Amino acid sequence: MIPVVFENVPVADIQLDRNNPRIRRFLEMYPDPTPEQIYLALGAGGEPAGEGGSSFDKLKNSILSSKGIVQPIIVNRMDGRLVCVEGNTRVAIYRSFTDEGVAGNWTQIPAMVYTNLSEDRVDAIRLQVHLVGPRAWDPYSKAKYLHFLRTQELQPFERIIDFCGGGKREVQESIQAYADMEKYYRPLVDEGKYDLTRFSGFVELQKPKVKEAVFAHGYSIGEFAQWIHDRKIDPLSTVRQLPAVLADPKARQVFLKQGMRKAIATLDRPDLEVQLGQASLAQLARALTEAVRKIDLSELRRLRANPEDETVRSTYEALDELQGLRDELQAGG
Repeated sequence: MIPVVFENVPVADIQLDRNNPRIRRFLEMYPDPTPEQIYLALGAGGEPAGEGGSSFDKLKNSILSSKGIVQPIIVNRMDGRLVCVEGNTRVAIYRSFTDEGVAGNWTQIPAMVYTNLSEDRVDAIRLQVHLVGPRAWDPYSKAKYLHFLRTQELQPFERIIDFCGGGKREVQESIQAYADMEKYYRPLVDEGKYDLTRFSGFVELQKPKVKEAVFAHGYSIGEFAQWIHDRKIDPLSTVRQLPAVLADPKARQVFLKQGMRKAIATLDRPDLEVQLGQASLAQLARALTEAVRKIDLSELRRLRANPEDETVRSTYEALDELQGLRDELQAGG
């Protein structure tokens, strides 16, 4: 058990962790960044703004309304320094309140203080807090950190998995998705317009037979990234249908010109029987629920092994439409 104590630490004594891989390059460019810049550098700015403003504004207003933070930051005391392991944005907000003369005591901040933590233990804390903890990073930021641990610190997969849970395949897919997105998608995007929500498309690219299908039909990951950038693949879950679309000459041509939705519609499929076509949405929903519940393990394994199967394609198509309907229903509430 590593000793840790709770203290109210002077904010002026805390140093931002310049070795944090998610902020290091940014701090090298901007040695004295604003709280908003730190927040964006850490990747949290990938969340879309809601009616109440950005997530950063919500965090700042929450701290101001509560007259302080609820969850202590985490710092590492070493060589006479206090280095912020977790909570860089909150430290920066406290400093901004002091600089702006905001009423309240912003000179000290609640902190869990460790002493002489090794880099391995710092990594473990970050993983536990942000990969499986209450303040989870977005999927892109998680992948970015896992990629750093694997390729820069050369952490073995087994150790990373012990820290963050999940399976080896999931970790591998996340790391490779980050690498593909950085190499092929980033060059296509103007500075400041890098869309983190596109990451899930690159995760789907790692699924069995998807990347193989892209290569098998003479395309590259660079072209896949262009499809993502041009919104040819939308919603991103339809990446799973690339093997079937690319294998069908007609669907492939439609996809390249008009996108995935139109391409999927051209795939050969049996016509609905008249009786089924006349069923109500409620009847169809109940029938679908019963059909899903009756799927046995052998059929499930067969479908997993055949992502281009008609049942898999139709299921994902139905799921996309149902999710769209759900969103419309909730929006009206």
